[in-house]
Amino acid sequence: MLALRRLARRPGTRAFTVLALESSADDSCAAVVSSAPRILSNVVLKQHSIHETYGGIYPKYAILGHQHNLPLAVRRALDEAGLDVRNDIDGIAFTRGPGMGGCLSVAANAAKSLAAALNLPLVGVHHMQAHALTPLLTSRPNPPKFPFLSLLVSGGHTLLLLASSPSSFRTLATTLDESIGRSYDKVSRHLGIPWTDFGPGAALEQFCAQPNDDIPDLPPYPHPLKGQLALSYSSLHAYVERYLDAKGGLDNIDLPTRLALARGFQTAAVAQLEEKLLLAFAWCQKKDIRVHDVVVSGGVASNTFLRQRLAACIAKVDSPVTLSFPPPALCTDNAVMIAWASMHRFLAGDHDPYTIEILSKWDIETLGAI
Repeated sequence: MLALRRLARRPGTRAFTVLALESSADDSCAAVVSSAPRILSNVVLKQHSIHETYGGIYPKYAILGHQHNLPLAVRRALDEAGLDVRNDIDGIAFTRGPGMGGCLSVAANAAKSLAAALNLPLVGVHHMQAHALTPLLTSRPNPPKFPFLSLLVSGGHTLLLLASSPSSFRTLATTLDESIGRSYDKVSRHLGIPWTDFGPGAALEQFCAQPNDDIPDLPPYPHPLKGQLALSYSSLHAYVERYLDAKGGLDNIDLPTRLALARGFQTAAVAQLEEKLLLAFAWCQKKDIRVHDVVVSGGVASNTFLRQRLAACIAKVDSPVTLSFPPPALCTDNAVMIAWASMHRFLAGDHDPYTIEILSKWDIETLGAI
């Protein structure tokens, strides 16, 4: 039990300190978190300047970017925490999956090599599990209580889960085609919106927020899978594509119309989440499962419009419900969430072999079985 032996060698404290790495998409991340709990450092190095030219993540250059950035992120994370990796770190965690295979392998290989060289325990973490558990760290002293509903909205996933424990999740709804984040990115690109430092989805939100109410009325966006615990987003960006094609392209669309298209898309995209969340509460009620907390995380959860709409949605539930969001900086990909999601396993003396393999596809319902 490497983890328990490390704890035994730390006189006067039970705090266990984890160095975590994350590279599942295009952000190179490293963080140091203790079981106190305390976030000692959080470093995220982005690649937007590389990928904006391609309109999305270009896998080859994302991998090269991680190979360049991840060593710098690790060094910065240790320096900002004021810790020495040989004497102060008790375990190494990394994102095992799901994600882009080549990108995942950069952090995985770095973490496995570090752990083996330093004779430290190693834990591979499910990326979406980490998003779901983040509010248990950030919402203290009143964290969400199991069972809770978890809405995970990102560029790679759109999941509505029932969380029964840190490692037990049931999928109530997921997207049948593409994620909400991917749809945001596509519409942002179709409307010619320049990226911000936080990417195309954040750029679309910022574009929608500009003070201009003199916009035209457009035909309504589609409302797919109404009344079903399932989501679909391809029809929303297809609406924008068809509208632009009918007008002869973006060059023939004025600013007010672009704004109307963007706002209509954002409203329709979030409306699906509102409906499915209320359906999930109805499902729990039928199963006699009492849920008093909703956790919303993932990159799209940093969207202010989404936060406001979901808060209004939760107010419609009959019983008292607490809505929890991580701070925006911990909604997007980061290694703090990876460290925190690994903590319960480290403290239980449960860790992985140094030969553990990545899983680019990994059903969250199979946690513990792989």
